[in-house]
Amino acid sequence: MKYIFICYPRCTTCKKAKDWLDKNNIEYDERNIKENNPSKSELKEWISKSGKPIKKFFNTSGTLYRELNVKDKLPNMNEDEQIELLSTDGMLVKRPILVGENTVLVGFKEDAWSSLGGKDGI
Repeated sequence: MKYIFICYPRCTTCKKAKDWLDKNNIEYDERNIKENNPSKSELKEWISKSGKPIKKFFNTSGTLYRELNVKDKLPNMNEDEQIELLSTDGMLVKRPILVGENTVLVGFKEDAWSSLGGKDGI
């Protein structure tokens, strides 16, 4: 199975994740989140598939998140409004994201990624 690896090439965490994927011979298509940010429909699908709350998809340590004061806005927004906001700029989205047929991983934690198969494929 080939995965979609959504990342920002200058992000050190994304670089670590990419190195891990390469080291473990996991096939993927790389997608630059800055140049090709996720659409509303992709985000809805990924959030649902991940089983995580939508707030886990926000890049809370990002400059844009702070500049837009998203932390204070989120409690007053419904899920559709939050997804709309995420879809406006890839830099608002936590990365990397690894998307597979039945898997969506947000952020890179090697133990979580390894638990999905490692060298034998996720």
